[in-house]
Amino acid sequence: MLYASKLSLIVMAPKPQRIRHLVGSTWEGAMRKARTMSTETETETETSSMKDAFSKYADYLNNINDKRERVVKASRDITMNSKKVIFQVHRMSKQNKEEVLDKAVKDLASVNDQYLSRLVKELQGTDFWKLRRAYSPGVQEYVEAATLCNFCKTGLLLTLDEINATLLPLSDPSVEPLQINILDYILGLADLTGELMRLAIGRISEGELDFAEKICSFVREIYRNLTLIAPEMDDSSDMKQKMETMLQSVMKIENACFSVHVRGSEYIPLLGSADTSYPLLGMPDID
Repeated sequence: MLYASKLSLIVMAPKPQRIRHLVGSTWEGAMRKARTMSTETETETETSSMKDAFSKYADYLNNINDKRERVVKASRDITMNSKKVIFQVHRMSKQNKEEVLDKAVKDLASVNDQYLSRLVKELQGTDFWKLRRAYSPGVQEYVEAATLCNFCKTGLLLTLDEINATLLPLSDPSVEPLQINILDYILGLADLTGELMRLAIGRISEGELDFAEKICSFVREIYRNLTLIAPEMDDSSDMKQKMETMLQSVMKIENACFSVHVRGSEYIPLLGSADTSYPLLGMPDID
């Protein structure tokens, strides 16, 4: 009986190999659980960091979009009021030249103080080149109006440095000021020739042939110089189309001046029969 009990205990006792297996399984399970918990913690941390990063990106993009909308609005206001300055210059005649030009210069100063200053405050101290497409149309129109006024007042071309100098008082000295880049200046200068063409035709109709010829020489010189620059410019710019339009403007002014010189007998109402150089002196004016 005693022998049988000892034998059964020996049979029921766990084997050393089984004990090692149980211990190994328990250890591996504990390690696996620890690794799982560690991975979950790292995943939660990475997810939180990613959410914070994307939240910052979203705020940045929203701020950029809001700034772009404000810049576009400021650009539209600059364009609209610069066009008013150009229309004011076209009201010029022999009798009111000084008065009209003084009014145009004051209107241009108002554009500078009220509208361009708003654009400068939005863009100063930032990477304003990123939003160039948003404000470029307004800047080009402002360049066109400023150069037109300056030519009519002085007969000279307003340079890019002179325009940028007028923007410095509008900027905060502690940050990088907004400066008009060379591309917007050239594109605005190209548009200037179209307005000068209209001005020349108007001066011819008023009998101011000398001023019309001065405009013709000025526009021809601009076109000649820009033909040297245009081939080096980016193909995506509007310069190619503007050069074609500029050539048409030059030809229209030249043809108008040429017609006055060659076919002067048809311009009696403009020159008047009292002009000693007139070929049909003494003939009555043609209505």
